[in-house]
Amino acid sequence: MTVAVVLYTSDLRLHDHPPLRAALSSCDQVVPLFVRDRAVTAAGFAPPNRLAFLADCLADLDAGLRERGGRLVVRSGDVVAEVCSLARESAAAEVHLAAGVSAYAHAREDRLRTALEAEGRRLHVHDGVVTAVAPGAVRPAGSDHFAVFTPYLRRWSELPLRAVAPAPRAVRVPEGIGSEPLPARAAVTGLSPGLARGGEDEARRLLARWLRTGVQDYGAAHDDLAGDATSRLSPHLHFGTLSPTEAVHRARGTGGPGAGAFVRQLCWRDFHHQVLAARPATATEDYRSRQDHWRRGPAAEEETEAWKEGRTGYPMVDAAMRQLRHEGWMHNRGRLLAACFLTKTLYVDWRTGARHFLDLLVDGDLANNQLNWQWVAGTGTDTRPNRVLNPVRQGLLHDPEGRYVHRWVPELAGLDAPRVHEPWRLPGPERARYAAYPDPVVELADGLDRFRRGRGTA
Repeated sequence: MTVAVVLYTSDLRLHDHPPLRAALSSCDQVVPLFVRDRAVTAAGFAPPNRLAFLADCLADLDAGLRERGGRLVVRSGDVVAEVCSLARESAAAEVHLAAGVSAYAHAREDRLRTALEAEGRRLHVHDGVVTAVAPGAVRPAGSDHFAVFTPYLRRWSELPLRAVAPAPRAVRVPEGIGSEPLPARAAVTGLSPGLARGGEDEARRLLARWLRTGVQDYGAAHDDLAGDATSRLSPHLHFGTLSPTEAVHRARGTGGPGAGAFVRQLCWRDFHHQVLAARPATATEDYRSRQDHWRRGPAAEEETEAWKEGRTGYPMVDAAMRQLRHEGWMHNRGRLLAACFLTKTLYVDWRTGARHFLDLLVDGDLANNQLNWQWVAGTGTDTRPNRVLNPVRQGLLHDPEGRYVHRWVPELAGLDAPRVHEPWRLPGPERARYAAYPDPVVELADGLDRFRRGRGTA
């Protein structure tokens, strides 16, 4: 009997899973393995919301494997040590793994390859599993990655995608392989109360419903904060319970401008992954330095805390931050507004905001989170690095009836639009009725002035 190990990371599914298909094709038996990586936990990348969602995903993956005669093996510790130990235990000749894009993922692959080859085993790393198009598959002349989205989109759209692979009918796992108990959501504390459920079954249900009832209007309605006309698929793309390749194929199959707009967002995801793969340091360093002099000190810290708590005095910003805390998720337009307010109105380092988002977002993806923050802060790939979004104007545009604000800022319930977006302008007696809601932490004009002076564009 020949045996292979399939190491699951950010690809927790059975449908369209090239590493699993390759292992099943080359060997008689397969050990599906997930390692609870202590290095990830120690680095602060396993906050409660993602741990709970992960528990759902692993339980669902195990159930799917058991329906096919297999099961998921769970271990804890150093990934390389645990994989090598399991390979010896099962007499596996090869290990299959989806390619990652971060510096840590690259180092993990290198360490694992060296350790396995020292024992006479082979590591197979598969591209195009966590992204639709593998980083580096399309490159501009004279560079290892695209730094501007539009030309990347054009080349990305021209590239033929691989066919979607079906889920296997059977998975045979060697007998006698020990496993830790599956983690359980119920054991995780400190969750956002509105956190969504994870797992491949849920991902496929959401995708089917989205393509049937939502994607047609996406192009026109994706910025409607109150309507929430988004797919809600980002956590499943992050954990890999949904194949981005399958999502692109199926969306294109529906046709129409809404599907095109949705596919464009999937391309943005791949774009950020190819940037991070080529420039791993951008997880913590400016992609393009603007020589910023970010504000520090007690005043900046106090304003940052108000931002985190949704108490800035700007209803659109506060609604977005409260949604984040309650759901572990935030509407994309809300993310843009909240990030712009922190970096260009409060003029606080983008890394402070990116860390806070990673602490709460269930879809807290290193490539998308860090590089979207840099895009908004003007240190990333945006060709207009000094653009500033006005939260009042954004509210009038994307929440014209104030329904999104009413949902998340109940202190302003009953206050109609457009006044709900500028409650500090209410006349004295009426403002007193809404005194529970704070005044702005800074005037927008003052914030814009200090941003321009700090960046040297005044």
